[in-house]
Amino acid sequence: MSNNTLRLWDPLIRLCHWSLVVAFVGDYFFTEEGDGPHRWLGYYAVAIVLIRLVWGFVGTPAARWKDFWPTFTRLKWHVRALASGEDYHRLGHSPIGALVMVLMLALMFGLGLSGFLMEEVDYFWGEQLPRDIHEYMANTLLALVCVHIAAALLESLRLKENLPLSMITGRRRRR
Repeated sequence: MSNNTLRLWDPLIRLCHWSLVVAFVGDYFFTEEGDGPHRWLGYYAVAIVLIRLVWGFVGTPAARWKDFWPTFTRLKWHVRALASGEDYHRLGHSPIGALVMVLMLALMFGLGLSGFLMEEVDYFWGEQLPRDIHEYMANTLLALVCVHIAAALLESLRLKENLPLSMITGRRRRR
């Protein structure tokens, strides 16, 4: 470990992150809607989201919601910095990055809920609304994942730092 890095992302944060990657990619690209593996990956994803939710209150400083929650003021300041070309660097999630992360977690939870409701469609709904909502959320989540990946790569180039690597090692360069 280098003296110019610090531990930022704890093992539970990284496990949650990569577990959600596996669950989403597995469900979106490799399983059939409604089959056993698809359902179990969905239940697993919901469990991971709930663990992450709790960890946001009791976890390490960079994992806590209060450290990065995307308030209007934080978002406004970040957008102004980006628009004016100011150097913006934050060790944890940027306000816009935090907003995308919160939306992705909410969508992942919503996918689990709508997937469960789809199983109960004959009993409670009698229509395709849960399926339509589920599909819309899955496609929206895919779009946000693409934005997340693109932003991580662009910020890595801008900051001259491998941000995806920090989600593997847990370490970031000191500033």
